[in-house]
Amino acid sequence: MRTLLLLSLTSLLLSSAASLKKGDVKETFDEMLQMHVQQEQMNPMLIKRASKIFIEQFDSAKIYLLESEVHRLAFPDKKKLEMGVARYQNDDLSNFNEINKIVCQAIKRARQWRHEFQKEYILSAHDLQPIKDETFLSYAETEGQLKNRIQNQLIRILVEERKMNQLDDWSPQDREKIFNLWERRFQAKEDLYLSKGANEEHYLTLHTLYALAKSLDAHTAYFSPEEATEMRTSLEKQFEGIGVVLREGINGVIIENMVKGGPAEKSQKIQVGDQIVQIDRKKISDMSYAQVLKALKGDGGKDIELALKRNGDSRTHFVTLQREKIALDDDRLQCHSTPCGNGHIGILTLPSFYEGGHLTSADRDMREAIKKLKREAPLKGLILDLRENSGGFLTQAVKIASLFVSRGVIVISKYSRGEVKYYRNLDGQLYFDGPLIVLTSRASASAAEIVAQALQDYGVALIVGDQETFGKGTIQYQTVTDSDAKSYYKVTVGRYYTVSGRSAQIDGVKADIVVPTIFSSYKIGERFLEYPLPSDQIASVYIDPLTDVDMRSRSWFQKHYLPNLHQPEDKWKKILPLLKENSRYRLASDKSFVHFLKEQEKKAASSSFRFKREEKSTWGDGDLQLLEAINIVRDMIELQNNS
Repeated sequence: MRTLLLLSLTSLLLSSAASLKKGDVKETFDEMLQMHVQQEQMNPMLIKRASKIFIEQFDSAKIYLLESEVHRLAFPDKKKLEMGVARYQNDDLSNFNEINKIVCQAIKRARQWRHEFQKEYILSAHDLQPIKDETFLSYAETEGQLKNRIQNQLIRILVEERKMNQLDDWSPQDREKIFNLWERRFQAKEDLYLSKGANEEHYLTLHTLYALAKSLDAHTAYFSPEEATEMRTSLEKQFEGIGVVLREGINGVIIENMVKGGPAEKSQKIQVGDQIVQIDRKKISDMSYAQVLKALKGDGGKDIELALKRNGDSRTHFVTLQREKIALDDDRLQCHSTPCGNGHIGILTLPSFYEGGHLTSADRDMREAIKKLKREAPLKGLILDLRENSGGFLTQAVKIASLFVSRGVIVISKYSRGEVKYYRNLDGQLYFDGPLIVLTSRASASAAEIVAQALQDYGVALIVGDQETFGKGTIQYQTVTDSDAKSYYKVTVGRYYTVSGRSAQIDGVKADIVVPTIFSSYKIGERFLEYPLPSDQIASVYIDPLTDVDMRSRSWFQKHYLPNLHQPEDKWKKILPLLKENSRYRLASDKSFVHFLKEQEKKAASSSFRFKREEKSTWGDGDLQLLEAINIVRDMIELQNNS
């Protein structure tokens, strides 16, 4: 378990803010219903969905509950659903409390079985063999099946930890250390359901809000204050802390890495692999991992003293650090280039559409990167790599698309009450108008799809990658970046469309030239999520109607904006058949790519193969998709010069 030490601790910690009360459920969820694009009031369908989600968010791996228990709780009859709506109106959480009681019984049962197996395997002298990493599509029908799942889980933990820690001597003490570590992890989650007193009401309310929010659609969600802080850090690409990445292992809490430019790295007194043994002179041997994180959080600018143990050194090293604001530069735009004739082709890899303080924003970074590329050599072509970009701020997507479109509508947003808003580019400046490719995959989502489809609509770029992108065409309002918010959530308030009137919802952005990525073998996308909203389409607005512009400003728009709208281009569309044929020939002749495709087919055919968010878009010894994108840009340059 690795943790980047941010302002937040972990979603498993009780918030420092006031504990949640059952009355907070209706107050918060009513706020979300008022804004939601489709659901306007509580109804039996939402109660039914939330009951199922409450169970799944606890036992997603299907190792705690029996099929008979789940069926009774997740599929209540009509009368009980209607009663659930009435209870909701009266701040009564009885429906969810009933589920929680069964969950608590399941936890106690699992703990008893784990204790029996752990005792056996600690004392056992025989070596355990690796077992298949099983996933379960359904709940166990009998206690025997469920017990077997827990047994196999513990064996797998032993085998994987032995391999990870390179334990040549497989002693009972080693096995006991492993089980102690994992039992703390299990119980940290389980204790949230077993809590009593004020904590019981807090966590029941929290889990209920989680379930109700997800019942609205695939992207609406509720967050604890700690989760909101983590999400805010991801969006803004900066946090306040000491800049260490921690790993909890069988021998304690280890510093696995340091954030570049953070207090830990700048001190030059900390090394990767150091074990934390004290925090402000307090031993951490009896502290939980969550308590270690909380102690490291500190207060404001207060100094934190760490006592560290280092391999091969018997001394204890003491280091004093102070929290600082740290920019996550590794998660920002990356820029490099490849030679082409008397110039080069720029490659801009954007992991998300971020925006924060200290002049940190995706569009600013991209403008500076393009200027830098132009200064270094003639910029012949550009590749915008969005293969692993799952979104971010809508405003940033508009600003980045506007770098390549002079004037005109980039995005239209349509909200639940019929309100329509147009996001335009009024700048008139093109930062680059040459051969441009947007590299996408099935993991490209939301704001990444806005940019890809907008540039495709205007004909200024070709889309290269998987057949389609993720397919998220909805807009969320969020309170996560509001430091004064009473509660933290994101709620789907509308749909977006690009200038053509198309929506990326469900269908995604279609590639002009298909060059499969490593994500092509996965069943990922909006269509595979629970409760996705349907897709639709509106009229195109290449001629901006200005319906949302007030009368005082409309004359300026009519005089200076409308006559200079960016008109759709067809220069790349005309040569697209030849570009596609050239690409097909290269890929069919590339032994590495042919082998790559065969491997993807095997993965797609395997029922046990699962998508992991940490998967990268590269494969083998090189980035095959990027190499082909470069070849396509070279073709675009050559064909443009010869036209």
